[in-house]
Amino acid sequence: MHEPLFENLFVLELANNHWGRLDRGLKIVEAFASVVRANEVHAAVKLQFRDVPSFIHDAHKARGDVRYIKKVGATELSWDEQRTMVEAVRAAGMVTMTTPFDEVSVDKAVAFDVQILKIASSDIRDRILIEKIAQAGKPVIASSGGSDLEDIDHLVSFFRERKIPFALNHCVSIYPSQDSELELNQIDFLRKRYPDTLIGYSTHEMTDWTSSVMMAYAKGARTFERHIDIEADGIPVSPYCTLPHQADQWFKAFKKAVEMCGGSPDVKRVPPEKEVKYLNELVRGVYAARDLPAGHILTPADVYLAVPLQYGQISVREFTGGEALKAPISRDQPVLLSSIKSSYSDDLKLRRIIDARGVAPSTAEGPRDRIAVGAA
Repeated sequence: MHEPLFENLFVLELANNHWGRLDRGLKIVEAFASVVRANEVHAAVKLQFRDVPSFIHDAHKARGDVRYIKKVGATELSWDEQRTMVEAVRAAGMVTMTTPFDEVSVDKAVAFDVQILKIASSDIRDRILIEKIAQAGKPVIASSGGSDLEDIDHLVSFFRERKIPFALNHCVSIYPSQDSELELNQIDFLRKRYPDTLIGYSTHEMTDWTSSVMMAYAKGARTFERHIDIEADGIPVSPYCTLPHQADQWFKAFKKAVEMCGGSPDVKRVPPEKEVKYLNELVRGVYAARDLPAGHILTPADVYLAVPLQYGQISVREFTGGEALKAPISRDQPVLLSSIKSSYSDDLKLRRIIDARGVAPSTAEGPRDRIAVGAA
């Protein structure tokens, strides 16, 4: 199902970079909203929702040796604070989005009227969570990092059968990712395998904010996701995170890719008038090789081809032989569409094309180099 929210959407993954501080989270939203507005791009800020009291087992809440448990506990926001974050994103004119990691978090996302739900790569086999997300009926984006093809097939089918708007991100869940690990050709693979599903690109790369997004767009990716952060409060920035000035580069590179790729890859482009005019100047017109009387039936031996192509003149593109002359034509004069009767001379569309192209006839006299149509 086509979902306008997905089209050319930049997903700015705030994750837990607020570090449990509402003021810092709001600062991040404000910093990136400014860059989004300046570049006039379509963007979402994605939060992470966890019901921490139930998400971490009671007996393990105090463990400091498990990084995930330690970070989740240390960066917890209250639900009121999470609601404030969602409203700040909305007020900034960006799309609201969250990754719910448990069923309570899905309910909270619905209560906060979050627009898009995300399925993290780690959860694409979490049947219970996916069922809960589907019940919310909201557009869904999933990342495919580290997944088996069978799992992706099932996920795509699951949401298609329920007619829930769904997009799938190519993702490499290596934090950070080197250029050699990006596997951008997987965008092509996913587009071919799931032609009715919008494919995006979620990345954790650390060296590039220009070429990869340009290549991803050219390959057909239409959502783009990166983690974001700001330099503040003495907190180190992870190498896979994007700072506001890097997001500016990212957005500008995307816009350049859109400009360079042009129109839809599904339809033939319509050449602009300046291109048609230029090419018409290179086309050879049909000229009389000798004086020809009215009623004469043209053969290749009666004409030769030369530039310039003049207004109203038939060209090598139309001439077939067998055209009947309505009036006599002198040697070296152009064979005009108006002076012949042929199978194509009554074609109104062709007449308009021929009448509009070519250069004005020259008043200069003199022989021209001749290339007979029938010559070897």
